[in-house]
Amino acid sequence: TLLLFIITLLISRNHNLTHNHNQTKDGETEVHHRPKRGWIWNQFFVLEEHMGPEAQYVGKLHSNSDKGDGSVRYILSGDGAGTIFIINEVTGDIHATKSLDREKKSHYVLHAQAIDLNTNKPLEPESEFIIKVQDINDNAPKFPDGPFVTSVPEMSEVGTSVFQVTATDADDPTYGNSARVVYSILHGQPYFSVDPKTGIIRTALPNMNREAREHYAVVIQAKDMAGQVGGLSGSTMVNITLTDVNDNPPKFPQKNYQVFVPESAQVGKPVGKIKANDEDVGVNAEIKYSILNPEGASMFSISTDKDTKEGIISLRKPLNYEKKRQYTLHIVAENTHLDPRFSYLGTFKDDATLKITVGDVNEPPVFSMDYYIMDVYENAQIGTEVGAVTAHDPDSKNSPVRYFIERDEKGEGYFNIESVSGVIRTTQLLDREDIPWHNITVMATEEDNPSLQSHVPVTIQVLDINDNAPEISIEEEIIICESTRAGQVIQTFTAVDKDDFANGQRFYFSFPGGIPVNPNFTLKDNEDSTASIVARRRRFHRLTQELYELPVVVWDGGEPLLSSTSTLTLHVCPCQRGTRPRVCQGEAFLSSAGLSTGALIAILLCVLILLAIVILFITLRRSKKEPLVISEEDIRENVVTYDDEGGGEEDTEAFDIIALRNPSAAEELKFRRDIRPEGGRPGSSRRLPCRHGSEQHSPSFLETDEEMDVHDFLSQRLEEADQDTSVPPYDSLQTYAYEGQGSPAGSISSIGSGGIHFEQDYNFLDDWGQEFQKLAGHSNQAQVKE
Repeated sequence: TLLLFIITLLISRNHNLTHNHNQTKDGETEVHHRPKRGWIWNQFFVLEEHMGPEAQYVGKLHSNSDKGDGSVRYILSGDGAGTIFIINEVTGDIHATKSLDREKKSHYVLHAQAIDLNTNKPLEPESEFIIKVQDINDNAPKFPDGPFVTSVPEMSEVGTSVFQVTATDADDPTYGNSARVVYSILHGQPYFSVDPKTGIIRTALPNMNREAREHYAVVIQAKDMAGQVGGLSGSTMVNITLTDVNDNPPKFPQKNYQVFVPESAQVGKPVGKIKANDEDVGVNAEIKYSILNPEGASMFSISTDKDTKEGIISLRKPLNYEKKRQYTLHIVAENTHLDPRFSYLGTFKDDATLKITVGDVNEPPVFSMDYYIMDVYENAQIGTEVGAVTAHDPDSKNSPVRYFIERDEKGEGYFNIESVSGVIRTTQLLDREDIPWHNITVMATEEDNPSLQSHVPVTIQVLDINDNAPEISIEEEIIICESTRAGQVIQTFTAVDKDDFANGQRFYFSFPGGIPVNPNFTLKDNEDSTASIVARRRRFHRLTQELYELPVVVWDGGEPLLSSTSTLTLHVCPCQRGTRPRVCQGEAFLSSAGLSTGALIAILLCVLILLAIVILFITLRRSKKEPLVISEEDIRENVVTYDDEGGGEEDTEAFDIIALRNPSAAEELKFRRDIRPEGGRPGSSRRLPCRHGSEQHSPSFLETDEEMDVHDFLSQRLEEADQDTSVPPYDSLQTYAYEGQGSPAGSISSIGSGGIHFEQDYNFLDDWGQEFQKLAGHSNQAQVKE
């Protein structure tokens, strides 16, 4: 240590003579001589944590150029210069004014310079030096991550590594023993030990048992200065837990157990419990129970409750007090996870004996079968016996049993049961096609104790009889193509029967008897429960006859034989070519066009719009006012027009004056029907057209009983025409669109006369014209002519 304080670094430089040849004013050469220079300082270290009253002396700066005459000035710069470190500019002595901490800063880099006060120039180049802070033992060892938690399996061998601790010391590990740490155990002996150099904790006792003690708190100490007196120390705690191993077998607290079980105990339900204890935990304490003796294993089963580790005993078969009153079970409990390291401890299982006593219970009746299946024919008479159920009292007293049907079942109302015998009978007529199966529940009770009940399901099948006639089944429309040839099959069909397959398997087809032979079709029985309609003639015409009706009789193969007659409708249409099934041409067009519903609706709307435009145009054309007189040659006066011409000479009902009295026709013709005159020139001859184009005449036309009615009707029409001021009036121009239901006067037309000339008296027409003129007396301009 003393050497560190008196180390003197001598930096000397050889003074080399340098000849600089500088020209003077006189031309002479001046020669400069540079002597050797050097720094001298005597101190490099400073102790940390200095607590003295005066500044701590660090060292001295000295240049060999300093002659001691005070002409040299020393300057200090760098880390802490002027604050931590100060220098005497004349002597070069350096002092530390503050207490230093090596753990915060271990060294300082400074720069020294010597300046000639006379010339104010450096005597030496600036030199760098380092002041190191000398370490002292001022930091104790620490465990930065403590306390610690760890574990070790129980029953571990001595020396088994448990955990390693590491302490840190902030002192300088390269200087002295301040940072040299050794470990020791303060608490935890004699169970554990610690390596003084590495800090590894190990087990120190053999066969440490978790079941005896599970947790240990071990205190470890770390001391610096290699454990010497005066060193600093630190400690930490290590919590060590012994983990479980399977070193304990299960044990029953006692060897014999007893359980009372009533004979009414349900199969599959628990009837008792038994438990073995295991000091281990987790999987090492899992126990499996089993029954060793065959007699007990056949009647009972045992399983393990995962939560409580109990053995749950359940019933395999029903108990019967009258047959066996006690059972003995030999039960064994053993671990499911074994550790081969501890096989020397012996077998890891234990056994016990369990005696089960069966208790006597008043049991409900027991049916002879678990379920019953019966059958009965449909339409059987009410009261027909379907079957019987039987039950008995299993107890020794053998009480009488009574039977009932559960009334909330679907079979209620169809069946009844005799309470003593258990015979089931029908109460209604059964229909297999309506309900083929009936499910009922029969209840049996003891006569002495009705509260003891037992139930059994009964299924009753309704057997089929042939009580439904077959019916022809056709899924699609029957189409006859116009191009059908004679002998060609038009349609093949079959029949359906609601009865069972055995009664409806075979069908026979024919035309009804007693009707003439059909000239258009024949019926072929294919003898496979199908029939075919065959055309008898070539070609059919839709315009001639579009629909044909064909009666067909079908029989079934049941007993008794039943039949029905169906009328088939055949539709004639032109079929689409190239399609295997018959498709009408109209339908084929729609399907082949590939138009969607939206497209068809759009087309239909377009057609409707066009039709509306046409109707509007026609209406506008008709609404135009026609001139009163078109031309001089196109004038008619008092023209009466009948749209129906008549039926000729033989049609006596072509014109009936009674029709003019039709009230509905009179109401429809209240509005004025002015029209422009048609036909020939004024005054030309024109015959009155009658129905069917025939000419009929009757001289006594106006002499009938309806004369007054016609007169009133014509007068009314004339008055309506005169009072209508909306248009210029014609002279009583009226149109009669309704003729009536015949004409007693006969025909006055020459059409249909066949070229034969008949001499007729047409004078009655003059009388008729005069009558019309009288009715039109309000106007003198019109004359009624032929």
